[in-house]
Amino acid sequence: MGQIMSKIRFSKKGFGIMEVLVAIAVLGFLLLALIHMQYGNRNSLLRIRARDGANTVAQATIDSLASIGLASVPSDTTITLQRTRTWDGTPGFFRHTMSITYDISVKILDSATYQSSEVSAYDSLKHIYAKNLDVTVSWKFHSSTQSINVAGVIR
Repeated sequence: MGQIMSKIRFSKKGFGIMEVLVAIAVLGFLLLALIHMQYGNRNSLLRIRARDGANTVAQATIDSLASIGLASVPSDTTITLQRTRTWDGTPGFFRHTMSITYDISVKILDSATYQSSEVSAYDSLKHIYAKNLDVTVSWKFHSSTQSINVAGVIR
């Protein structure tokens, strides 16, 4: 037994410099992958919020025109507006404030489809009972311009 114990050598070696460098490189790659994934998630969230916000802005524009009254909305014209929406959120680890400016173009189309004409013995009566709208909402996302079109009718 004494001979066996004398042949066993206890090593007190730690990690070498190469092992430490390899571990740092692996952890660095993992950290870079995590940051890239976080950036991709933030961009996806911003893209989704921008599109949802554009739909909301388009519908709010149609509702606003409907609320001012049919007679106040000029026929065969184009109205241009601009709205900014801001979101506060925490997509991932960091808190972000995301702000998007929307350019809105509202085309009020010919009302002939929604025009009634009744003829009486005294006079012909033409009444416009609805107007057709084509709303285009566009916004900048990174280096490209995104847009949606929403058609609506106000009565």
